[in-house]
Amino acid sequence: MAYQRTRLAAERTLMSVIRTSLSLIGFGFTIFQVFSSVQSLSEVSIGANAPRNFGTALVALGIGMLFVGIAYHIQFMRALRADREEGIVSSQIRGLSPYPVSMTLMVACALLLVGILAICSMVFGVHPFG
Repeated sequence: MAYQRTRLAAERTLMSVIRTSLSLIGFGFTIFQVFSSVQSLSEVSIGANAPRNFGTALVALGIGMLFVGIAYHIQFMRALRADREEGIVSSQIRGLSPYPVSMTLMVACALLLVGILAICSMVFGVHPFG
């Protein structure tokens, strides 16, 4: 049971990284869209690239944080699995329960892809979302 609790704790940690990254990516993209629209509609004196630079910085920070979180999660889970296999081989623990694929990791990878598409849309003007 200790391995499952540790695995679930790692999943919760990755979920908190996902929440924070999603907030940064969403907020950065929103700032970019809103201030770009305000800048084109009114006489507001904002630097020409200020919304894009600030929004891109937030999205890049979210992508970077998510990438580091995914890398840490994969490294930790590999070490945990190796430790568990060692315990099974040495008969210290029973390995009856399967070690399932991390759905949280799949969601994190999907969000990483969305973040990369968002930053491409902001920087290069490519519009993959419509």
